[in-house]
Amino acid sequence: MAVRSSKTRLLSADVLIVGGGPVGGTLACALSTAGMEVIAVDHADPAAGLDAGFDGRASSIALGSQRILDALGLWAGMKPHATPIRHIRVSEGDSPLFLHYDERDTGGPPFGYMVENRFIRKALFDRIPTLDTVRLLAPARVDGLERSASGVEARLADGRRIRARLIVGADGRASGVRAGAGIRVTGWPYRQTAIVCTVAHERPHDFVAHEHFLPTGPFAVLPLLGNRSSIVWTERKDLAPAIMALDEAEFLAELERRFGDYLGRLRVVGPRWSYPLSLQHAETAIALRLALVGDAAHAMHPIAGQGLNMGLRDVAALTEVLAEARRLGLDIGADTVLERFQRWRRFDNTLMLAMTDGLNRLFSNTIGPVRRARRLGLAAVNRMPPLKRLFVRSAMGLAGRLPRLMQG
Repeated sequence: MAVRSSKTRLLSADVLIVGGGPVGGTLACALSTAGMEVIAVDHADPAAGLDAGFDGRASSIALGSQRILDALGLWAGMKPHATPIRHIRVSEGDSPLFLHYDERDTGGPPFGYMVENRFIRKALFDRIPTLDTVRLLAPARVDGLERSASGVEARLADGRRIRARLIVGADGRASGVRAGAGIRVTGWPYRQTAIVCTVAHERPHDFVAHEHFLPTGPFAVLPLLGNRSSIVWTERKDLAPAIMALDEAEFLAELERRFGDYLGRLRVVGPRWSYPLSLQHAETAIALRLALVGDAAHAMHPIAGQGLNMGLRDVAALTEVLAEARRLGLDIGADTVLERFQRWRRFDNTLMLAMTDGLNRLFSNTIGPVRRARRLGLAAVNRMPPLKRLFVRSAMGLAGRLPRLMQG
């Protein structure tokens, strides 16, 4: 283990990452490839097994994000559990008009992959112990943090202390790192709740991801291995508790009303979960010897399935900025270095937040003329190959300035 330890209860590293989930864990692996010593702290116990803390969620991994995971040796652990997305279909209500993307629009590769979050975590927990310059402390919790011009010192709940030149908050929407730094968040709650479950169906999904817009919000059917799909059902906040309280037969009946019969008979597999939806954006992603990535910096509506992908773009950009600074002999925690990261990611993240918020508002609008206009808009885009290709590249995470990790 290359992470330095001057005393048994005092650890030191170049970078301390709070949060070892899909974003924070990937960042730890990425920084290791750049020769940095990293300590990651996470609340989950790697020894607890696949189903410990399982929350039902699966993530859409765009092609650009898959390249990051592959370059870091993580994709090999996820690939057996990944389902390619070869088609994307967007429809609304009972309208016969729709927008369809085919993998032929990409020139060959799939748009991305669906992977259950538990398999993403397992791949991380399997990979990190093989890296000489990464140490994962889990389960563990940061109880105190001090930042100064010379560095960072964190205190864990068990009394251990960690010194580093930079701390990265990858600890989600309710980020303690962000709150402790006094970074304010702008945003708003949606009057919507996401109901998440997995269904088995009679017919194959043919690798189609279907986003079906209803008046209460999007109803997404996302392909998983076998004849299974992940459901992300956006419902009115005031109705969601009653739906969650239904027995199995009643819940399945409500699900089938929205799902339809195109995949044959359905069966709900396992529990169901619900999550309140909101948008939030940290007013700054950096502070004194501190950077925020993933949901700690920007949390968006799941309408486009881009939350994890934007976090992984943060990872690739921050890794490139820190690696370049290290190569030049600069202080990786210096303000000038972190400002470069913020400039790189600020516009992209703000644009995606605005886009997901705008789409949700547009398709949740029940005013007649608006409904007719957006239905015609879907059909028009479907007949415009150049515009479809532009949207495809964006969905695949290949638009804009790409960090090296995303270039394969």
